[in-house]
Amino acid sequence: MHLLRVQVPDFRGLKNIDITFEKDFVPSIFPLGSQNGGGKSTLLQLIFVLLHCSVDEKKKPFLENLLQGFKISEGEDKRVLAIIDIWDGEKIVNLNFCSEKCSPFEAMVDFDEQINSEDSLNICYYSSIQTNQNQEPNTKLQCHLTYQSKEQAKLLLHKISRKIFLAAPSTQIFLFLPPTSRKLLFSNSSNGDKNYYGILESARSQLQGLFTYDFLAVKLLIKSFKDARDRDFREAIKTGSYGNNYQTLINDLNLMLSNKRINVNEDFSGVNFKLYNNGETIELYPEDLSHGELKRLSIYIWLKSRNIEDAIVLMDEIEIAFHPDWQYQIISDLKEWGPSNQYILATHSYALCEALTPAHVKEIEPKLIKK
Repeated sequence: MHLLRVQVPDFRGLKNIDITFEKDFVPSIFPLGSQNGGGKSTLLQLIFVLLHCSVDEKKKPFLENLLQGFKISEGEDKRVLAIIDIWDGEKIVNLNFCSEKCSPFEAMVDFDEQINSEDSLNICYYSSIQTNQNQEPNTKLQCHLTYQSKEQAKLLLHKISRKIFLAAPSTQIFLFLPPTSRKLLFSNSSNGDKNYYGILESARSQLQGLFTYDFLAVKLLIKSFKDARDRDFREAIKTGSYGNNYQTLINDLNLMLSNKRINVNEDFSGVNFKLYNNGETIELYPEDLSHGELKRLSIYIWLKSRNIEDAIVLMDEIEIAFHPDWQYQIISDLKEWGPSNQYILATHSYALCEALTPAHVKEIEPKLIKK
């Protein structure tokens, strides 16, 4: 799966976006740079939600949240939201997402019957009015897939939805959360037990492709060790000899940790680390590691535990907490950890961009690299 081109005429702060990601470039890693306020995060979230949520009824609210306030101009019937070209492994697929005015009656029609004469799938209905109150939907989002029947289009969107991932810091403003929850970040008023990060955690449980990599996900780490152990056991049953998946995982993590070594409790209830320094051994716990070490481990474990392969991986501000050497190194890390994936990295880091050719680096205004 490979994202080839993204066009966004006008969405929130994004204007006249037209970016290509060449399929034959090696490695398939593309920094996406701009100065602060350029809309990098908005672009990644838009791509992710359109591709991850369009064919799952339970995820439609995330689309509706993202699109609230996206209006169609007076005198117009349609407005293009985004045009996305994808290589699905066999052919180029063009996905044209556009909004169209609708009547209240249309919003009551069953989803499976929603297809117009142009064979466009109706994705969701939303309100083009930005408000805290629930409004009747007055706009519909459609997706037209070139040369695809209705059933082919739905199958393809399902396939794509399982191959698109977004990683971002939890401090990011996620536009696909309800507008009222986003405002909680900028308000000192309480809303019972609800808070922004609780709502974000709930969204993570529903969006399988979303990951926030601020801290080491110990549960994912333990799961990775259990999975590696189980693969070794299955190999022993099949061949008579245990595999080396568990030991390989240990070795990879220790290599990342330099002078530290990871240890798993015998009952898989937790992990700790040992620091070897001038002949002295010091026992450490996850909270004793640096922010950068935790983040690097988290990214590795996320890619491995989710078996993310042949996927489009969008990563926002991956360089945060990394020393410039690690910002440069993360490109080699991603090539090693998930070589079949395409990575699009929203970044402010010159060191990260310098790890690739200038042609790999994509920019949106205001540009990161000045002449």
